[in-house]
Amino acid sequence: MSNRTTQHPPKSSATAECKHGKAVAQATELSVIIVNYNVKEFLEQALISIKKALKAIPSEIIVVDNASSDGSVSLLRQKFPDVRIIENTKNLGFAKASNQGLRMAKGEFLVLLNPDTIVQADTFSRMIEFFNTHPDTGMLGCKILNPDGSLQLACRRSFPTPWVAFTRLIGLSYFFPKSKLFGKYNLTYLDPDVVCEVEAISGSFMMIRRNILNVVGYLDESFFLYGEDLDWCYRIRENGWKVRYFPGTQIIHFKGESSKRTEFDRLKAFYQAMIFFARKHFKQKYLLMPYWFLWIAIWIRAGFSFFIKFLRTVSMPLIDFSVLSLSLILGVYLWFGSFSHLASFVPIIVMYALVWLLTLNSFGCYTKHKFSSARAGLAILIGFFINASLLFFFKQFAYSRAWVLLGGVLSAVTVPGWRIGVKLLPQLGITPFKGTLGKTLLARNTIIVGESDSCKKLIRKLNSQLDSGYNVKGLVHIDGVPTGYTDAGIDVLGSLENLNTIIGEKRIQEVIFSTHELSFDQILNLISRSQNQRVNFKLVPSNLEVVIGKASIDRLEDVPLVDLDYRLHRAHHQIIKRTFDIGLALMLAVFSSPVYLYKKYIAENKLRKFSVLGEGGRPKILAEFTTGRSQFLNKLPYIWSILKGDMSFVGSEIVKLEDSLPSENSKLKPGITGLVQVNRHKQLSAEERTQYDIYYIKNYSPLLDLEIMLKAMFKL
Repeated sequence: MSNRTTQHPPKSSATAECKHGKAVAQATELSVIIVNYNVKEFLEQALISIKKALKAIPSEIIVVDNASSDGSVSLLRQKFPDVRIIENTKNLGFAKASNQGLRMAKGEFLVLLNPDTIVQADTFSRMIEFFNTHPDTGMLGCKILNPDGSLQLACRRSFPTPWVAFTRLIGLSYFFPKSKLFGKYNLTYLDPDVVCEVEAISGSFMMIRRNILNVVGYLDESFFLYGEDLDWCYRIRENGWKVRYFPGTQIIHFKGESSKRTEFDRLKAFYQAMIFFARKHFKQKYLLMPYWFLWIAIWIRAGFSFFIKFLRTVSMPLIDFSVLSLSLILGVYLWFGSFSHLASFVPIIVMYALVWLLTLNSFGCYTKHKFSSARAGLAILIGFFINASLLFFFKQFAYSRAWVLLGGVLSAVTVPGWRIGVKLLPQLGITPFKGTLGKTLLARNTIIVGESDSCKKLIRKLNSQLDSGYNVKGLVHIDGVPTGYTDAGIDVLGSLENLNTIIGEKRIQEVIFSTHELSFDQILNLISRSQNQRVNFKLVPSNLEVVIGKASIDRLEDVPLVDLDYRLHRAHHQIIKRTFDIGLALMLAVFSSPVYLYKKYIAENKLRKFSVLGEGGRPKILAEFTTGRSQFLNKLPYIWSILKGDMSFVGSEIVKLEDSLPSENSKLKPGITGLVQVNRHKQLSAEERTQYDIYYIKNYSPLLDLEIMLKAMFKL
């Protein structure tokens, strides 16, 4: 296959380069080229680290923006006016956009760098030094770390030849990573801390000599997103230059953020690129092992990858379908005393389970709220009414209304129940979950690395948001403050030297570095030392507006303290909340009345009355039993306060009138539980408690009430 014309610089460009000669090279030793697409926050941090690394190097930075819609170009113009910008009106793909930057570049050395990376202060200087001492090196890559500190295997790899593809396909490279015969795909048999010649490096960081472009040409624009780096490495080696891996410096790459697509689109693009690469370079080369074998191997691997991704996508519905089916089968057994009638029930079991899956999906139980037991329970309830109505259309099952009721009750227990069980596992220390398991219920154990003053602001922002997903355990102080010291509610867990120990002892899942106090070099070194820990590392810029992590941006916004038309201010939501309170209180009053009567009239427990701060600052009188071992049973009189309207099951913190400040004016009824109560372990300030109440008013729904009550019950 012939090379595209874009791979070779036009004669006019080559002539212009010769004309300027040494003057150009002396003026600009290094050009850093970044292709950006909608990753503004990552780009900003990358540029900060790059500028620090370029201080002593005559250099330029070129950003090619592929029609971003997130304000990336505005950011560049405001904060980085010295950066050269190429602003495209549409997404041209990585290869074509990179070529735009390469043609504009003036440096003797050229770097293609992803925007979702952070470099060390010595990265470019060490790389240039290596080039100068190894004149046969045409392309150079460095050590690249994942956000969890592990080595990103793609930073040194082999071409997907038939044998390499075969070992990868059948899993030999996975089971024998240290074998030179089977571990060629990612060169896992090599020491990651030793310089070596490789066939290819990662496109997230590629450094080349400028004069190579005159011989090898530019990136092949037939590749849109993947494969162009492999192709470039292949052509450089074919022209007699060495491609080397240099671990003398390292960067971190938040892989995936700069190429956000749906998972299936990403996989499709990747394997299409691999097929194109194989057709371009291997079709006529391997006579003993025909090209079609490699083509089949790649597509089999692609099919396997698609299948795994598909299983991950449908895993939750499959679990629910199994649980629902088993619940309905159990209902058949309990109702009839045997499985003799089961065969006739199979079609209706499948149909009922599918109806429930549809209602679960409509309540977001397979998207944003996968582990919300409250939503799952409500979805089962709605699905039950739908299934019950289906009996009118399936007369042959009319005798089984009791079975439908029994199956519905079992499903209402098991479907939300397994979700509650998943949330309880971390509390039992069984498994350190990573990722989000319903942010309002299961936050990730988090530590902040920095110093007290800035971390106070960060922790306040994290604590002020119910759905931040972070359960802040404390601070790892960079100034050697003694362990156990508490400053404004922030527990100091230790210093940087014992970070790994703290991660293990506290079962930490997230480590957030404050870039205001820590240099990128320090952060990279700490991440590198912690690569064996099951933890994700994230960054917070000095503006404290976002938390930057693996393929994600968590925005930290303060809850506005102004009176708006929040949901709980609307009449129909107030009616729903009051109806919920009365209904649940009546039910509890019926079931608890024997205990209440016993404590009051037989055990003669005394009632203690006290004044509390009510809604709108109005005082309310509450009562509770003064004796008894169970604090829960002592609060049974609260049920009557709820029926009277003085309290709610979910509301603001109960504040005794003598303990309140004159300026306090609660916007909610006092509640048995609430956002402040379930987050009391965070040692909230008065301002943060107010923010939680406003968050609740703003986002009220019966589902939120159920979530809060479940969290209080199970201490999640």
